[in-house]
Amino acid sequence: MEERQPQWDATQSRILDAADQLIERRGVHGLTVAELARRADLSRPTIYRNWNDSDDVVRAALLRRVAGILNSFPAPVPSRSALVDDVMRFIAMFRSDALYGRLLDDEPEAFTRYTLHRVGSSQRMILGWLAAAISAAQSGGSVRAGAPEEMAVMLLLIAQSAVLSHGTVADLISETAWERELRCALDGLLRP
Repeated sequence: MEERQPQWDATQSRILDAADQLIERRGVHGLTVAELARRADLSRPTIYRNWNDSDDVVRAALLRRVAGILNSFPAPVPSRSALVDDVMRFIAMFRSDALYGRLLDDEPEAFTRYTLHRVGSSQRMILGWLAAAISAAQSGGSVRAGAPEEMAVMLLLIAQSAVLSHGTVADLISETAWERELRCALDGLLRP
């Protein structure tokens, strides 16, 4: 299940940097290969040598953001409480990321299309990270027995649902209460 973190060469990074700037400024609607080429100061054929279309570039830009967030978690943690802390920190970093934040706030339908309609590379990368962390915490005895990969799927579903629905319930629950209740849900899933 674990997805390796991709490597991007200098040209691909330049294209992804251009995509980041365009998405942060105006979202994903209407993003074209021509705009990407202009912003990256490259030709359209160069974009097409690396990706099929602008949609593929957006997916790669979002994947790069997830990889960047996951890089701040260098090793699996040994306990359930540390794992829940890491998941909550990942969620906070994800929500505050300029690209994901823009999609969540202004284009929730695009967020759903790029992150929830299929299990793509970003989700597989997150699932691999979660499964490794669950396995490490199981070794310490603070996480219940079970297949780490299956538990990782449920953790991801809980976290994605909470993040996507956050704006909908913001008038019903304070930020502090939302975090507390999400923490309890994650801990409850993992508790022996």
